[in-house]
Amino acid sequence: MTQFERFIQQNDVQLVDVRTPEEFAEGHIKGAININVKDANFVASAEKQLRKSKPVAVYCRSGKRSAMACALLKAKGFKTTNLLGGILGWQSEGKAVE
Repeated sequence: MTQFERFIQQNDVQLVDVRTPEEFAEGHIKGAININVKDANFVASAEKQLRKSKPVAVYCRSGKRSAMACALLKAKGFKTTNLLGGILGWQSEGKAVE
């Protein structure tokens, strides 16, 4: 089990998929909510939907957008963890998506 997997199994972790709604619909990690980092309102949407008191686990397709999302969220006071390799890496390890 990866460090990210252990992290997202904690009760208080907020799992965020920062890809487009279309990509999210094609398959995402169970329990994830979709907040598109490319959306001009990303930070406002995140602040509305997420709680700063809880850790945030972020992922995208390959890791580039989620790294950007982590930087934006950290600047607003969120504690974030990024899935290195994104959902592509997750699936290549045989992990489930829904």
